[in-house]
Order: sequence, then C-alpha cells, then structure tokens
Amino acid sequence: MKKLKDPKLLLTKQSFNVADKEKPFSCKECEKSFSNICNLKTHMRTHTGEKPFSCKECDTSFNLISSLKKHMRTHTREKPFSCKDCEKSFSQISHLYSHMRTHTGEKPFSCKECDKSFRQINNLKRHMRIHTGEKPFFCQECNKSFRQTFDLKIHMRTHTGEKPFSCKECDSSFNQLSSLKTHMRTHTGEKPFSCKECNKGFSQISHLKAHMSTHSGVKPFSCKICDKGFSRIYHLKRHMSTHTGETPFSCTGCDKSYTKLRSLKTHMRSHTGEKPFCCNDCDKSFSHKRNLRTHLRSHTGQKPFSCNECDKPFCYTSVLKTHMRSHTGEKPFSCKECGTSFSYISNLKRHMRTHTRENGFSCKECV
Repeated sequence: MKKLKDPKLLLTKQSFNVADKEKPFSCKECEKSFSNICNLKTHMRTHTGEKPFSCKECDTSFNLISSLKKHMRTHTREKPFSCKDCEKSFSQISHLYSHMRTHTGEKPFSCKECDKSFRQINNLKRHMRIHTGEKPFFCQECNKSFRQTFDLKIHMRTHTGEKPFSCKECDSSFNQLSSLKTHMRTHTGEKPFSCKECNKGFSQISHLKAHMSTHSGVKPFSCKICDKGFSRIYHLKRHMSTHTGETPFSCTGCDKSYTKLRSLKTHMRSHTGEKPFCCNDCDKSFSHKRNLRTHLRSHTGQKPFSCNECDKPFCYTSVLKTHMRSHTGEKPFSCKECGTSFSYISNLKRHMRTHTRENGFSCKECV
C-alpha cells in the first residue's frame, strides 16, 4: 500500500489564499480541494488504496462507510427506496432515480456524435464504444475483443459448447436466447418480417434483407475467382467450394463428403432410413421434403409443368422431359443388337424381346 505524508502536512500555502477560503484543504497528489480536513482524509484513501471498512458477511472492503452501508443491503436485501408510481423498490437512491426516468421518459445523457439519448450514464458510455471502436473485453481463449461483457459471455459459449437455451418442442439447444426465439418460429410458423414489394413473409430479418435483393437486383457479395455475384455472404462461401473443391462435411458411414452441412444431414437419412416428411392424406413418408412436395400433387392434381409446344400439363418435370421427345424426335435409348433407337425405355425393353424371343406374358392355363 502506498504511504503518503500526513494530510495535515499536505496543506499548501496556496490553500489558505483568500480565493480558496471555501475549500482550504488541498490534496498534494492531485490538487483537489476540500472544505474540511475530514473530507481530505477520506479522499486520501483513493491514493493510498486504504479500505478500512469491511463487510462481516463476505470480507469485501470499502474506503467509505457509506459504501459499506450500501453494500450491506445486498445481504439483507433491504430496499428502502420505493417508486411512488409503481411501488417498485430499490436498495440505492441512485437506482430509484434511474428507474423514475422510465415513467418520465427523461433521457438526460446525450451522445455528442449522433444525438442519441439515454436514461443512464452507463448506457451512454457503452454506446460511445460504437463511435470510438473501443472493445475493452477480451476473450482469453482466442483474444477476440468485444464492446460489452454480455457479448463476451455469449462468445465464450463457442469455446465451452454451453447451450443453455433449449426448445421444448424438439430439444434443440442454443447458446443465445435470441437464437431460440428465432428457432421457435419454425414450430409456430410465425413470419413477422414482410416484404413491402410482394408481401412475402419471413421468420428472420436477415432472410427478408436477402430476399429484397430479388427486387433490387443487388448482389453485394462477389466471387474473386469468377466475379459471380450473390445476395448473401452464405451463398458466396458455399460457391467458393466449387473453386477450392473443399468438402468439409464428411459422412462417418461411407466416407462421402459434402460442401454443405445440410447436404450431409440429408445424406445421413440414407443410412438411418429416417423419413421425417409425412403426407397428411395417406401417411406415406419421405426422406426429402422435395419428394413430399412432389408426392402431394398426386392428391391435389396440380400439374405445374407445361409443354411449350402443345401446352399439355404434367405433375413432374421428369414426365415433361419424356413427353418433349414426342416433339423433338429424340431417341436416346438404342438397342445394342441392331442399333434401333427409341424415345422411351419401355419401348426398348419391349423391342429386346424380338431378339431374345421372350414373350414376357405366359398363359396360366397351358404353362
């Protein structure tokens, strides 16, 4: 602990000048002045580090008796300062004053950079880091820095793997409460973010912003290899694997690897046999959502794919492609025996019986 001279000896000649009669006791360390010797002695503890007032409950020490008294309320849970508007109680008068601003709407602390106002000085200080770029809270694992302790706490879960927020519907866990709230919309179907151009709804604001580029045509994320543009950074990262050939997501069952985690998860169903997408009309289930959508047309009668030549509609693109051969004359299926070609695989199979002399149809009476 730093030793200083007796406060009485720190009084300077200047402290007795006529202009300083109101605060004649000056600190020699920082030249701060006080009206009486007791205040000077108390102030000196900020320099010496002396904390003579200790809490009997937890041994925390303080340099002021008033600070100890405030601290004691954390143990006694005493809240002597009550709000007259909502009867909420507080352990400190300063906390009551801050709370009162929620009723009055007063925001006395203003940012000089952007004129934004705050109810509490701490909120202003935190906000100022946006302008200064200051990030005083460091992660000891990776040295990444953050503006707020709250952000650092959330980041630390990426190292610890902690996911304290669990979904009651499907047991998925998340490291942030906001991520859980966003996830819950997959169960509720809520889409609170709507496009002003086409009224399409989205569960996340980021998805809406990405969608807006379909109207504006803006693609701010460009590939440095081929200059292809993308509306989302995620799509650019996925595209880059076409250049690098990187497939970081590997199947433990068959060593097959994929560029996307989603593709790996879909592939894993070929091993597990899982079919999570069920038809409500006939209880048939599918491993892929797209297969369920295709199947549903057999119930609805929907035929979204039309032939450009004759406008005949079809349920499936595969059937449309087969039909198009009737217009193009394409015959991709050839007989290896005689070279005759056919538009349809079924016609080739029927033709092959002329070489094998196989009828394929037997009489049940005379076999």
